[in-house]
Amino acid sequence: MKPNQTHNTMHNKTISSALISVFSKDGLEPIVKQLNQLGVTIYSTGGTEKYIKDLGIDVVPVEDVTSYPSILGGRVKTLHPKVFGGILNRQSNAQDVKELGEYDIPQIDLVIVDLYPFEKTVASGSSHEDIIEKIDIGGISLIRAAAKNYADVICVSSMDDYSEFLELLESKKGETTEADRKRFAGKAFNVSSHYDTAIFNYFNKDQEETVFKISETNGKALRYGENPHQKGYFYGDFEAMFTQLHGKELSYNNLLDVDASVNLMNEFKGEAPTFAILKHNNACGFAQRETLHQAYLDALAGDPVSAFGGVLIANTEIDKVTAEEIHNLFCEVVIAPSFSAEAQAILEGKKNRILLIQKDAALPQTTVRTCLNGVLVQDKDHKTDALEDLTQATNNKPTQNELEDLIFASKICKHTKSNTIVLAKNKQLYASGTGQTSRVDALNQAIHKAQSFNFDLSGAVMASDAFFPFPDCVEIANNAGVTAVIQPGGSIKDELSIAYCNENNVSMVFTGTRHFKH
Repeated sequence: MKPNQTHNTMHNKTISSALISVFSKDGLEPIVKQLNQLGVTIYSTGGTEKYIKDLGIDVVPVEDVTSYPSILGGRVKTLHPKVFGGILNRQSNAQDVKELGEYDIPQIDLVIVDLYPFEKTVASGSSHEDIIEKIDIGGISLIRAAAKNYADVICVSSMDDYSEFLELLESKKGETTEADRKRFAGKAFNVSSHYDTAIFNYFNKDQEETVFKISETNGKALRYGENPHQKGYFYGDFEAMFTQLHGKELSYNNLLDVDASVNLMNEFKGEAPTFAILKHNNACGFAQRETLHQAYLDALAGDPVSAFGGVLIANTEIDKVTAEEIHNLFCEVVIAPSFSAEAQAILEGKKNRILLIQKDAALPQTTVRTCLNGVLVQDKDHKTDALEDLTQATNNKPTQNELEDLIFASKICKHTKSNTIVLAKNKQLYASGTGQTSRVDALNQAIHKAQSFNFDLSGAVMASDAFFPFPDCVEIANNAGVTAVIQPGGSIKDELSIAYCNENNVSMVFTGTRHFKH
């Protein structure tokens, strides 16, 4: 026999005893029955002990081992040397084995424990007192002890792992390899570290500690990353935000565009029917109308070339007539709060087209991105420019229609890559200049694009994500037909742009808020 084979055989362990103490009993029955069939001695506490007894299976109360009752309302049950000694002893260590006998400590080969539902309790809006009671002490200690001593003990720390463990029990008749135990130990430390992160973040949410901790356990491998030669993963609960009705698996780039689409359309939640078409995280078509059908047609007219292969999103149900128009376009993803049955049937006519119903789920309050050898974290830009925020900078006052268009354009501008200029008219995106190193370049790009699709910029409005340090942009825009401008203001040379607008009958308003998006 080769040396490594001898090593592996020596490190196989047969489960002869188990400690089971769980909050949720779902899925536990077949495991308990299989352990009983294998002749495993089962130790347990409280509700789990009763559950096992009700199955007609013998179980030894932990109190019989410790000679100590559960105290402090159940806060202290398993925290005892006779329990942790049985888990943490090293079976290859003669002194440890001697002390087990000396102190009458039973050997424990298997620990099955789950934790109090701390995150669910927080999410449910429970009181602070209830949340504190859901901080598990005994369970987390048992998990860490069993996982640490994986050389001798196997730890099952989540009901998500029950099926895998049951298969192992059935196929190997209660025998585990060191690789099995180490694999389950890794799962256990994943559970414990995630649990502690959730508790810390709860306590730290109103503090000023500059500490960043994040833990996501719902990971999914994607086909690839931004490009085929890159690996890609998504960590999050996609199903909490969307129901996918149809289509292929979303890609890394799809997910980025879906994220941009959702954040943009959130600015128009509850408003008149609104439709957006996005490409590479930027809106290339956007319109708000009395019907969704017309909103789609006018959004598409904004840039029918870029719309090819884009992500589409609506703020209201997509109906049959709108779906018939969409079906003529090749697009990757269509998102809406709902689809009529006729619309869904039409849009499912393309095998790979992804249809998503957006649920009313909360988005994160912060943004996170890697930077150098660390991460950058910031509050999300929750500020949406509104009429009451505006300060009139010029003698000429915008008309009511222009004011509505200015707010409309400002919302789109906020979600477009900097430097950006957005041109809009009658609640329709005419064009935007996106991601340019010069604001003049962004404006020229937007004007050229609008004119290439035969839009008349006379009476259009312009939104800028940052101030104008020189009057060149307002002059170029005015020459193209723009009559109203919205910008943050705050340049030491604001007066130059204001003076030009006053001289040329252009109205300008300041928001007081910059919306850079890098």
